[in-house]
Amino acid sequence: MTEEKFNVGGVVLDRPFKIRRLGHFGFNLANMEAGRRFYVDLLGFKVSDVMDYSRRAKSPEQVAGLGDPNGYFTRYGGDHHAMVLFPKRVRDALGRSEAPGVTINQITWQVGSMGEVGAAIKWFDRHGIKQQRSGRDMPGSNWHTYLLDPDGHSNELYYGIEQIGWNGHSKPKSMYDRAFDKPPELPQISEFAEVEQAKAKGIDPTSGYRHVDDLLATFDVDGILLPRPFKIVRLGPVYLFADDMAVAEKFYRERMGFTLTEEVIWQGHRCLFYRCNTEHHSLALFPTAARAALGLSGHSKNAALGLQLANYRQLKDAVKFLRDQGVTVSEAIPSELHPGIDLAAHAIDPDGHTIQLYCAMEQIGWDGKPRPKELRQAKSIDQWPETLDANSDAYAGEPFLGPWG
Repeated sequence: MTEEKFNVGGVVLDRPFKIRRLGHFGFNLANMEAGRRFYVDLLGFKVSDVMDYSRRAKSPEQVAGLGDPNGYFTRYGGDHHAMVLFPKRVRDALGRSEAPGVTINQITWQVGSMGEVGAAIKWFDRHGIKQQRSGRDMPGSNWHTYLLDPDGHSNELYYGIEQIGWNGHSKPKSMYDRAFDKPPELPQISEFAEVEQAKAKGIDPTSGYRHVDDLLATFDVDGILLPRPFKIVRLGPVYLFADDMAVAEKFYRERMGFTLTEEVIWQGHRCLFYRCNTEHHSLALFPTAARAALGLSGHSKNAALGLQLANYRQLKDAVKFLRDQGVTVSEAIPSELHPGIDLAAHAIDPDGHTIQLYCAMEQIGWDGKPRPKELRQAKSIDQWPETLDANSDAYAGEPFLGPWG
């Protein structure tokens, strides 16, 4: 790394930006209809906007017979989207295919300010790091830049995603005039000013998309009636397979600024766990050679995506609920490969992606050291106790803001 230093909000750092968290994530799904049911109906993501890819076709015949042509932006909280579901077969037909084995359409990391995004764009340019595109997309309204990791996964740095409030409406399409397809000049007007401009034009800010759940709210979930017996409260971590671990490690450590928390040797394979905040890991890298030994689907370089649920009771209830709905839930990834998460279950989506469900993650303190391995309490699903003893990480980490439903 260069010895150059940067003033980031008054703190001197090695890069002109600091990633704070995983903001959103997306899959390209071949089984789009079943995938929408899995993520929306069963896991509880709410649709915030719909993108019709068939409108980009040269003729209706180009995408005929390829299933649902829509892309779905979905959320679990106030962020406009946390999980994006795009139709892989339609995208392939339109010439928008990713590299072989890449079924992730985006891994999106939040930085702290608009200035950090702008400085990152210039810094990547100076270091010869190719960026796919920069600017501001709609829907979602987040200011961003995209770049590929060595395996072809699209990583996005962003600031300022649209927030969906108590009435559940996303920003109407009539406000999409503030999209940018190139790095914007700074400073830009605020979101508040954008809304004021729209109102002055006679635009109704509450005329955007609003999700209505197809399932009845029949479960008492810690005092709130919900359609499922659990609530997603956090996105991540992301687990990736890498063809060249040294090259992938350099990208995520030196270019993106992740901190190595722990290294695990599993069946001779070196696996790395990185963090961007106080969580044990927000990103893990496994060698692609370990995929067959894990028994995971060979169609994707995504090993797993984590979803944190509100508490341990809800984790147990989620396992039962998903199994009752015919979803395969197991321990696809052994406990050695999710250090910092003692109790985890793995659900398989209709495309074969592994979704990790858990309720707590070890937090890293001021000294940067993870908990000693002998103090961890990993247990298989059939050994989960009725209740857990509290430890220093109980209900610690990034909290969920806002109501559950």
